[in-house]
Amino acid sequence: MTKRISISDLQVAEELYQFVNEQVLPGTELSADKFWPSFAKLIAELSPKNKDLLLKRTALQAQITQYHQTHQAENFDFEHYKAFLTDIGYLSAPVEDFSISTENVDAELATIAGPQLVVPVMNARFALNAVNARWGSLYDALYGSDVIADDNGAEKTKSYNPARGAKVVAFARDFLDQTIPLENGSHHDAKRYQVIDSALAVTLNSGETTHLAEPALFIGFKGEKTSPDELVFKHNDLHFVVEFDQKSTIAQSDNAGISDISMESALTTIMDCEDSVAAVDAQDKVIAYKNWLGLNQGTLSETFEKSGKQHTRLMHQDKAYQKLDGSQGKLKARSLMFVRNVGHLMTNNAILDQHNNEVPEGIMDAVITSLISSYDVKQKNTLCNSEAGSIYIVKPKMHGPEEVAFANELFDRVEDLLSLPRNTIKMGIMDEERRTSVNLKACIYQAKERVVFINTGFLDRTGDEIHTSMAAGVMARKADIKLTKWIAAYEDNNVDIGLACGFSGKAQIGKGMWPIPDQMANMLATKINHVQAGANTAWVPSPTAATLHALHYHKVNVLQLQQQLKTRTPANVDDILTIPLAENTNWSAQEISDELDNNSQGILGYVVRWIDQGVGCSKVPDINDIGLMEDRATLRISSQHMANWLQHNICTPEQVIASMKKMATVVDGQNKGDALYQAMSDDFDNNIAFQTALELVFKGHQQPNGYTEPLLHKNRLLFKAQTK
Repeated sequence: MTKRISISDLQVAEELYQFVNEQVLPGTELSADKFWPSFAKLIAELSPKNKDLLLKRTALQAQITQYHQTHQAENFDFEHYKAFLTDIGYLSAPVEDFSISTENVDAELATIAGPQLVVPVMNARFALNAVNARWGSLYDALYGSDVIADDNGAEKTKSYNPARGAKVVAFARDFLDQTIPLENGSHHDAKRYQVIDSALAVTLNSGETTHLAEPALFIGFKGEKTSPDELVFKHNDLHFVVEFDQKSTIAQSDNAGISDISMESALTTIMDCEDSVAAVDAQDKVIAYKNWLGLNQGTLSETFEKSGKQHTRLMHQDKAYQKLDGSQGKLKARSLMFVRNVGHLMTNNAILDQHNNEVPEGIMDAVITSLISSYDVKQKNTLCNSEAGSIYIVKPKMHGPEEVAFANELFDRVEDLLSLPRNTIKMGIMDEERRTSVNLKACIYQAKERVVFINTGFLDRTGDEIHTSMAAGVMARKADIKLTKWIAAYEDNNVDIGLACGFSGKAQIGKGMWPIPDQMANMLATKINHVQAGANTAWVPSPTAATLHALHYHKVNVLQLQQQLKTRTPANVDDILTIPLAENTNWSAQEISDELDNNSQGILGYVVRWIDQGVGCSKVPDINDIGLMEDRATLRISSQHMANWLQHNICTPEQVIASMKKMATVVDGQNKGDALYQAMSDDFDNNIAFQTALELVFKGHQQPNGYTEPLLHKNRLLFKAQTK
């Protein structure tokens, strides 16, 4: 039984109450006597509005479902359907042209394009890795990944492989030639780098001395001019540092003595309280909030054992260098941090209101994460996050402009509670729900003074696409949905609307995650598409991926590209509203079985770790044993897809259960090396994780907007209660 403290008509879990009172409030200008009554008042006044918005979601879905039930196949007329969506308020009235007026935005969001990490804030080690991933070793990223092929003796070995190292060096020299070309010759032929008369002088093997074709790209150095330790460059507003460490084995075998190239990589990081964590009660929320506090105070640390030795990880200090005019320069060493709050849907038992109801978790997150962020805003920390004095919150899973307006009101109220200037809290809008996509301009309008980010989320967006149109008919196979025209229109529309609303030079336009962390060569070949689409950030799954993805932003000047894209014909909302139904459903029994198995395996592989171990994001092997980064978004699409096929009799309940049992055995085998793992196949009927997976499919059409959180939270709490 949770111990609770009664205060100001709230029942607060003791551990959350103590954390706020003892660890957070003493470093702020708020007393507990002022904070809790103000918090309680905010909850009492905004919770009913939150509830009404959720009721509207339910009402709209019921109307859409009924429409599809009476307008099947040849009885479906697109123009009539679109008029219906307008009549019920699903499609909102157009808004006038406008440009966002957000102020005090850090350059990492406004003017610099680069990679973005998303990490579960409950894992301190991951959070530290991410915040420190502002800089990454290009040599390490290449050497340790499949970007460098294993052929011709270049395979990865336990000790350093010079043949592989030579390939890394050659790749890096190509990067230098492409990014900071010489007036004459190539960096491949360089044998000495010096600073002469405030310029970079490069001596070639031939004895010739040459300079950069664009001298302004060289901005500073560290060490002696005639034998520098570091050379600092800035290209497309991104920095990189050529390093000369003569103790390095690589430098000793390098003609020019280069030991590495350090790349400015993860410009921004989203510290996630939502899809990548399993936070179901006060105990979990305190872990998340405590790590966020450490990140904002600059004190977060994590001690761990590696190779038999204890290591302590801390947040990196900024880097210093000498500018060409002799003054001191600074390179920010840490990724600029957002925090992603939960959406409007979920409640959490960490706080009960005056009616003994769980409070909306999004309201709780907004207040407590902003309270913690005030350490940074008011400079009561050792390491700065936002130099512009802003708090950056990503708000996910909002449906339409009314819900964005509510989030804006919530942030207003939080600023008042914390005595912060209006619009200190900046909003990142996830464009991952259908009603937001088709009303994106109106959504942005509701937050036009605080929005700093719009980002597409293909998987959640597809899950909502399936659920919204569940009754319309049979959805295409999951892989084929990616080929339907609504997705391309959705991705283009996000950029078009962002540019039309004045985002370029003021805010981020983002794209989604690369989900295959072990396939970096594939990522390097294809993820440049996100940059070429006009996005000034895109999500990556690891610090290594951030360093490699940074190469793409040196190839494309995104701000220049955005000016060109402003003139193209905007994406058509009619295309976005096109439902991805199967053109025909004459699939073979084997094709149906394969589709069920693929979905079942993905669902089970994720759910078993969520329920049994409280892991909200991990690399889950797929049916072909390829590791995929999975979070609740991937679970949503898979469970909704199976629910759709079940509802339209493409498969039977018996087939679903058979597929789940078959794949549970596969998942058990994939996890046999995990000492904490509990096999599902030992007792299907009583295994909570396995039963959760079944619920997600069999109750999928009943879940609000197809979300998986309600069932996951219910069953995780059940598991925790049974294993105390």
